[in-house]
Order: sequence, then structure tokens, then C-alpha cells
Amino acid sequence: MDVQNNTTPAEEVKSSKLYYSISEVAARFDVNTSLIRYWEAEFDFINPQKNNKGNRLFTQQDIDLFGLIYHYVKERGMTLDGARRKIKENREDAENTYQIVQSLKKVRNTLLSLKNNMDDLS
Repeated sequence: MDVQNNTTPAEEVKSSKLYYSISEVAARFDVNTSLIRYWEAEFDFINPQKNNKGNRLFTQQDIDLFGLIYHYVKERGMTLDGARRKIKENREDAENTYQIVQSLKKVRNTLLSLKNNMDDLS
């Protein structure tokens, strides 16, 4: 997460594009493309389209799901099985919780930025 511009990996991805390459998705979450491919294989609800060359084309919905996976696995330390169960059992609740956490992180980063600006004025 970038403290300077107060964005989270999932927020950085939101734009007007319809499809994103695997390298764009990996860059947004600061992970290797191999991890994106691995998560795609492990989580059957992520099904990117493929172009004629076989390149993956991820939608915003796919990226949002990667955001959930990233949150549970990387930020909360859950296993892949635990994250898979959590998302499958109650996806709406998992998405709502994730959105709340992301909003709180954004508020925290804004406050930290304000504090740093105040410290610079002193």
C-alpha cells in the first residue's frame, strides 16, 4: 500500500479498462506473475478470459477477487484452504469485510499523511 497517495492495491486497479494483463495485476499487488497463475489454479472462481495468443485477460471482478485472496493470505496470514473456505462460505460478507478494512486503511494513511505534514510545519 502506498502511503503517499493513500491507495490500496485493489483501488489502484480501478479504472476504465475492461481487461488487464497478468503483469498489470501482479504489479498492482506487488507479487510475481507466477503467484497470480498459482492463485488462479487454486481458486476455481477466478476464470480469466484468454485471447488468441493464450494470454490471460482479467476483469475488474477477477481483480477484486484477487484483492480478497491477497487480504486473507498475505495480510491476515490465512492458508489457501482457509481463504478459499472463507470466500466460498459467504462471499458477500467476505467482500464487505474486505471493503471495510480497505476503507479503514485509507483513513489511517490519510491521518498519517496529515500528521507528517503537521510535523513538517513544526
